[in-house]
Amino acid sequence: MKQIFRRLCLALAATVLLGLSAPALAASDSVLDAAMEDTASYLYQLVKSPQVGSIGGEWVVLGLARSGYSVPDEYYQNYYAVVEQTVKDCQGVLSTKKYTEYSRVIVALSSIGKDARDVGGYNLTQPLGDYDKTIWQGLNGPIWALIALDSRNYPMPQNSEAKTQATRQMYIDRILACELSDGGWSLLGGTSSATADSTSDPDITGMALQALAKYQDQAKVKAATAKALAWLSAQQSSDGGFSSWSTSNVESSAQVLVALDELGISLSDSHFVKNGNTLADNILSYYTQGAGFRHTVGGSGANQMATEQAFYALVAAQRAQNGKNSLYRMSDAISVGESGDSTQIAGSGLPGKNADVSVPPVVNAGTTFADIKSHQNQIAIEALASRNILKGVTDTGFSPDATMTRAQFAAVVVRALGLTPKAVSQFTDVKSTDWCAGYVGTAYTYGIVNGTTTTAFTPGGTITRQQAAVMIARAAKLCGMQTEYDTATSRDVLAQFGDYTKCSTWAWPSLAFCYDKRILDSSDLNVRPGDAILRCEVSQMVYNLLSQSNLL
Repeated sequence: MKQIFRRLCLALAATVLLGLSAPALAASDSVLDAAMEDTASYLYQLVKSPQVGSIGGEWVVLGLARSGYSVPDEYYQNYYAVVEQTVKDCQGVLSTKKYTEYSRVIVALSSIGKDARDVGGYNLTQPLGDYDKTIWQGLNGPIWALIALDSRNYPMPQNSEAKTQATRQMYIDRILACELSDGGWSLLGGTSSATADSTSDPDITGMALQALAKYQDQAKVKAATAKALAWLSAQQSSDGGFSSWSTSNVESSAQVLVALDELGISLSDSHFVKNGNTLADNILSYYTQGAGFRHTVGGSGANQMATEQAFYALVAAQRAQNGKNSLYRMSDAISVGESGDSTQIAGSGLPGKNADVSVPPVVNAGTTFADIKSHQNQIAIEALASRNILKGVTDTGFSPDATMTRAQFAAVVVRALGLTPKAVSQFTDVKSTDWCAGYVGTAYTYGIVNGTTTTAFTPGGTITRQQAAVMIARAAKLCGMQTEYDTATSRDVLAQFGDYTKCSTWAWPSLAFCYDKRILDSSDLNVRPGDAILRCEVSQMVYNLLSQSNLL
């Protein structure tokens, strides 16, 4: 039976990979072009200042750069300046565990003609020479290492600190070894860490095929591709789309579309047209003119991650129909000149910042406390204290390892954003004469905090780490940052932590945002979502938020 299945898979792949002649896409070229142009305009206006991150960052840069949409060089120059400053600030270490951080930035830099081997004096490809660290996070590691290195045909970086020096073939073999029996791939499937990930996922399968597309001359790769294409064809629904975690979503369709593009397979190939619907038709069913893409067809409103992935998938489809290089074959990448004086002025904030947000100036330079000397959060504590954003418990003591109450947290955030304290009568346990009334009222008015019930705030209650992440993410939105993370993306970010399954699902997007934007330190082994957050940790989170928002 296995031999019959294998022959069927190989027959399908042989037919598909040779490229069948077929009728034009059900979605006409003009419809596809119009949607792509409209979404490009939408994202360009939405993400006025792309940052280092998986939302509002590299995927927008990639999509716009490969789309041909008219974007001023200044846009990409500003992004490169942000990358350069980020790399310098972290001394070239974007992550100690999640090496897709390097791959994502490399792909974006390649798309604008920049060499990732010299960014602020650091070689961002070098970490990908460490095989063990690259594969640590699961299959995403080797997949994106290959895509990144091949985007500009970078030589395999030599990493003298690596326990195992990587080669491209090692990454190819790792991907092949993790293919599941049904023909597809999942994030952890095929590895010793596999649990619930034992069934294939269209997203990861699409990404694996994207990475393997350039290696079809290898018999093992071609055979694996055959099985994967057969599985994907069987999984495609009658509306032309795909489901992940039992939910039809645009991101799954986007990743499969990009895979077909990288393999040179037409979207109108009969194996990937169901009930007359192509992948392009399916992706466009999530589209709303002038408002981007929804994550699910029945979803309410645009989802930014969905929009960014759907956009670059449409770009891939358009490039294919125009006979251009595929999305990740970047020998034809645009060339962006050096930045002039157009980069953001330090402390000016991000485009889209709420007009009421302004960080207080330094009024007590040199403020410090006896109990934070040599503390890992000393710089953050002193920077905020010098602006009266937070204070010590005494004139000389900060108590960095003490917990923080809900009222104290509201006060710190309100002061950090320069908002005017104003009491409201929402909560019966916060009197207008209480010291925290104005801070609680303002934090509530701006949507930063909620009550523990509809009428109670519980000002003396402690805050957990996951609760703090949610509140910081809300504050970040006021600062102009992009904070929308869907379930799949959140899970991808959080899967690197041993206890991520203990995090409440309502906190996943905010935790993912905080880790992705380096507001929380991803070098920690665990999230510890239910632990009470400490004063030193709040200080570092707020300091990182203001830094990432260009407010310091």
